[in-house]
Amino acid sequence: MRFRDIIGQETIKGQLRLSVQEGKIPHARLLYGPTGVGKLQLAIAYAQYIHCDNRTAEDSCGICPSCLQYQKLQHPDLHLVFPIVKGEGGDVCDDFIGPFKELILQQGYFDLDDWYKAMGVETKQGMIYEKESSEILRKLSLKSFAGGYKVMIIWQPEKMNTACANKILKLLEEPPEQTLFLLVSEHPDQLLSTILSRVQQLYVPAIEDSMMKERFGDDIAHIAGGSYLEAKRLADAEDVREQYLADFMALMRNAWSVGHKKDYEALQQLRRWSQSMADAKGREKQKAFLQYAQRQVRENYITNFREPNITYQTEAERTFSQRFAPFINDKNVEQIMAELDKAERQISQNGNAKIIFFDLCLQMIVLIK
Repeated sequence: MRFRDIIGQETIKGQLRLSVQEGKIPHARLLYGPTGVGKLQLAIAYAQYIHCDNRTAEDSCGICPSCLQYQKLQHPDLHLVFPIVKGEGGDVCDDFIGPFKELILQQGYFDLDDWYKAMGVETKQGMIYEKESSEILRKLSLKSFAGGYKVMIIWQPEKMNTACANKILKLLEEPPEQTLFLLVSEHPDQLLSTILSRVQQLYVPAIEDSMMKERFGDDIAHIAGGSYLEAKRLADAEDVREQYLADFMALMRNAWSVGHKKDYEALQQLRRWSQSMADAKGREKQKAFLQYAQRQVRENYITNFREPNITYQTEAERTFSQRFAPFINDKNVEQIMAELDKAERQISQNGNAKIIFFDLCLQMIVLIK
């Protein structure tokens, strides 16, 4: 992966290149920042730039033997560490290295949930176990294959258990010669303070707004908030988002009609809506809709303040909000959010979806005033 393959982050790229050009490569760096902004990609591009035989002032060459190995993440002096679920096919990262590399090469930007899905363990929490620290020490004690730096990239180091973190700390205190640790974190506050004190920290911010708008357009760029991963998901799920909006509008419009007009047909519509939500969607999609509904309630409440810069909606969502927003106010917003959150929790607990959604409808009738 080369620097040019990463969207935006020109300032960070420049800092990383300069450290190599001036021969000031620290033994340990921490790249931290929000999800989906390119931290792991920057770490890999930085490692490739260090190993490149013919790097330029701007990037690695892309054609030397080292760069060709990086194209498949097969450079012998590049090592990757990441959270795993012990017992699901192995107990160290090398047992999962194939799927992890494939995820990087095929998807590029991803998060922990994507990685858990790739492992087939969506409901479990991964960890970097103590045994991994022994593997790290073993790999770094070996002689460099190419005669240069050995690079150890630890993705999500906050997932290290206490025993592993303590052993990594010792390595950071007395690193082997020509070894570079690159820690890629979203929650550096969860790392040991002693680890933080031994790494050079580099904050990777949200991707520049101009770059996001160029790739995704104004609406998606604004909603994504500088996260390429979120923008890509929004772009890929445009049809799904449109359906969620249609479902949200049907719920709120019919609830209003029943509450304000005593509209019997609207009540029947809500019964049919509840049945449809229960029948046509699996539990993950039901939860996703309820999360979407909570976001829209928030956006409609904020819309009343007439501050467009702090609302995050598509054009279709904004159009609906023009009339609906006044019905979300200080008197009901907390209760509406609480009901939607309760429904989501009940769905997660395998409750009867039809009953849950119809009860939600009844609550909305009372609250949408």
